[in-house]
Amino acid sequence: MSIVLILFCVLSAVTLATAFLTIFSKNPIHSAIYLVICFFSIAGHYLLMNSQFLAIVHVIVYSGAIMILFLFTIMLMNLNKENEVHKPRITRLGAIVSFCLICFVLILIFINSNPIVGEYITTGEDFQSIKVLGKVLLNEYMVPFEYASILLLVAMIGTVLLSKKEKLEK
Repeated sequence: MSIVLILFCVLSAVTLATAFLTIFSKNPIHSAIYLVICFFSIAGHYLLMNSQFLAIVHVIVYSGAIMILFLFTIMLMNLNKENEVHKPRITRLGAIVSFCLICFVLILIFINSNPIVGEYITTGEDFQSIKVLGKVLLNEYMVPFEYASILLLVAMIGTVLLSKKEKLEK
């Protein structure tokens, strides 16, 4: 076995294990730490694909900025078990049904998908170059790039509104 295959298997195991632990951990801080480890292992996959720029950006953006926002949100919400509101059974049932429907649709898409068979055409352009990547991102993909920034802005506003405490009137 080659060293790349061994690294891929180890990184895949770490990614799957930490993703599982992120979902099933009871403590939100532990979940956030597992998610950071998962992000770093995904960056390792990018390095295996010889995509150094994407790996570094992934570490900076996800493991750095987004996880700091998650941790601040968790700390501002002050999640304690004593004052946690229990969800009604209909909400839990709706979440389970939604999850099952989404899984069913994704499995159907995966089963019915056809791989692209044909000749791989190369343009000879190096997309590892930051200059070329910037041109492609800000010319061809400008609208999705702006949508992503609006989505992050809405998420930040939602975080602030969720963490805001209401004052009790006396």
